[in-house]
Amino acid sequence: MDGLGGALARAAADGDVVDGWLQGLAINRVLPVETLARLLEFDELPMPSFWLKYRTLDAAATELLVASPRVQHRLDVAENATADVDVLARLARDPEPRVRFVYAVMLFEYKRRIPAGVLEILAQDPEPKIRRIVGAGEKPPVAVQEPPPVLTAEQRVTYPDPAVRMKAAADPEVPTVLALRLAEDPDNDVRLAVSMREELTEEQRTAIPCEVWRQFWSPPSWIARQATDPGAARRIARSAHVGLRRVLAAQPHLAPDVVVLLAADEDEWVRRTLAESCEDAPHELLVELYATVQDRYWSGFRNHRNFARPGLARFADDPNPRLRHAALDDPEAGPELVLRLADDPEVGGWAVSDPRLPADELLRRLTLPAHAAAAAGNPALTVAVMHDLLDLARAR
Repeated sequence: MDGLGGALARAAADGDVVDGWLQGLAINRVLPVETLARLLEFDELPMPSFWLKYRTLDAAATELLVASPRVQHRLDVAENATADVDVLARLARDPEPRVRFVYAVMLFEYKRRIPAGVLEILAQDPEPKIRRIVGAGEKPPVAVQEPPPVLTAEQRVTYPDPAVRMKAAADPEVPTVLALRLAEDPDNDVRLAVSMREELTEEQRTAIPCEVWRQFWSPPSWIARQATDPGAARRIARSAHVGLRRVLAAQPHLAPDVVVLLAADEDEWVRRTLAESCEDAPHELLVELYATVQDRYWSGFRNHRNFARPGLARFADDPNPRLRHAALDDPEAGPELVLRLADDPEVGGWAVSDPRLPADELLRRLTLPAHAAAAAGNPALTVAVMHDLLDLARAR
């Protein structure tokens, strides 16, 4: 330990190293509440102020933040989706109106379980805006009611407002023969709604010219209903209408052969929707999309339950840095692979934060400016070393 203590003390002379320790500890998922309390004692921390909103908090950590004298800490815990709801209930009486307001908003934003008495306390809050939030939130949502049905089906399909015609086009109560009049409607969304009616044949669908959006805010409910029937789902998966296939791909569970069909679909957004929304999306598709998607959603595929699989270590030397990163998700890979990737200029940070990194190497990386944050965030770091880092940071 003397050798380690001396190495860390020498490294603490470098401000970048110390900043890295604090940043890494802030995101370390096994940080004990006592260590978190010490971290929060620093007047200034070298990371964005919102870090407390996103780290996982147990009841003890929630208690620490709810009782903090700093308003920002209490604001952050009110917005943390993992915070203990019973401890958070104390924020209903917080002396700071901003904290009570954020707490009230997040009660309904996160659909949290509301402890007994909380709504009554907030309903008597001196701040009108807080009372209004609770007044809206404690009532069951009121369904939007359309005006009385004064229009006949005939009138609806000829109505000047395209929103009315679009609803008519999708309404199964409107006879098919009337709905098909809208197949040549000047509004694309009206034509699209007609093309996705349940009773149409493939020939009828493909004869309707329309642009299909990538996603549907109000997808036809009949597709979700038929998705539970493997035969019906198979027919939808083979449909020439890409909109039907995209909506089908968004279902949480599908039969294995239907998943195979959609994973091989020629349409990128069918495949992406399957990977993003279906719990049965295949591992190979997830890896392919993780390696190739160019927009900001590419990293999310790695979070799918089917992503991490034995065999990913084969990508350790791949030219694509995303695939080298994926190699770390191989559950059968050992310390040797992690150590190999620790010096990779593009994925080294992830490797250094991997708990399979050998202990002596983890401690050595704490002294390197480029790796101090990743090493301090490694869940294999001992609590004793965490406190050593905070002692040195405080003394700097």
